[in-house]
Amino acid sequence: MHAKDILIDGFNRIREEVHATVEGLGPDELSARPSPDTNSIAWLVWHLTRVQDDHMADAFGLDQVWLSQDWEKRFGLDLSRRDTGYGHSPAKVARVRVDSADLLSGYHDAVHEQSLEALRGLAAKDLERVIDERWDPPVTLGVRLVSVLSDDLQHVGQAAYLRGLLQSAAA
Repeated sequence: MHAKDILIDGFNRIREEVHATVEGLGPDELSARPSPDTNSIAWLVWHLTRVQDDHMADAFGLDQVWLSQDWEKRFGLDLSRRDTGYGHSPAKVARVRVDSADLLSGYHDAVHEQSLEALRGLAAKDLERVIDERWDPPVTLGVRLVSVLSDDLQHVGQAAYLRGLLQSAAA
């Protein structure tokens, strides 16, 4: 198995968990927050997808799906066009409301397809390419990809946990 195959498998798992987490939920469930200082499922899935979109586009020299495929307009959020959710206050988290799970999964699927297309073209040596010199040590493509995987897996796990909390409270 090649490194790119492991990365593709990891991103496929994120997609599967995103779909399992949002499937069948309505707007109120997607936006529910256990307390005013916590994130909602909608925010978590939107954020993990925005981070993947932003970081993969930057790493591979691509346009962000959020902007190039008009997802920003479809979501209609009261946020900056390039906002990824990083450092959001509780008030900004509350702004991320969606009408349907399909909107979240649709955006995630579009980002996922662009990510897979980029990953399929990887050679092992590409993972060593420095893509961000603002850090010490500089960040390689391989390190950035693992960082995106880690962040996305953590957030989709949080969203799945929140779904479980909501379902147990409703039972």
